[in-house]
Amino acid sequence: MHKIRLSRLAIAGLLGATLGLAAAARVVLADAPAPLLEIAKDERILGNPAAPITIVEYASMTCPHCAHFAKEVLPELKRKWIDTGKVKLVLRDFPLDQLALRAAMIQRCAPPDRFYAFADMFFADQHQWVTADDANAALARLAALGGMSRSEVDACLKNSALENYILQERLVASKNLGVEATPTFFINGSKFAGAPTRP
Repeated sequence: MHKIRLSRLAIAGLLGATLGLAAAARVVLADAPAPLLEIAKDERILGNPAAPITIVEYASMTCPHCAHFAKEVLPELKRKWIDTGKVKLVLRDFPLDQLALRAAMIQRCAPPDRFYAFADMFFADQHQWVTADDANAALARLAALGGMSRSEVDACLKNSALENYILQERLVASKNLGVEATPTFFINGSKFAGAPTRP
């Protein structure tokens, strides 16, 4: 099978407008350590796993820029690039606070085929559950829409192995990939940082 090979500049040109990476966005041309961006078997992939372009997004569920990307940019990216088999997206957790960690845990406890539906739901209603008096209850109400019971949510939030996995993922991204803020994107191994502003 013929493999598509794209340079960093070609990838930037190809996806720049779609991701809304404005001219002010920082583009780090040095490649990230390849093994750290390899897609593990248990990771959730949006799109065709064989797509030639891989976007790895580090996001926090409480990050308003991440919510903007999910609500305003991702649908167009999905329509033009993911649904056509050119791009696959892998969302990785980079929780900025305890509330983001809890939301990430619930999202990972959902069935694998509902992972991105949960992400969309949490980002779409981010302001409501982030500002709720009882954030756990607000997250549980959203999770119920995705088919998770309150007891499943409570059990998930007590899963210390899952909590440690997410925190370790964040630590590796921070120390070894230079992720400092969310969202941060790696497109075929090259790092793009800056707030996506438009589809």
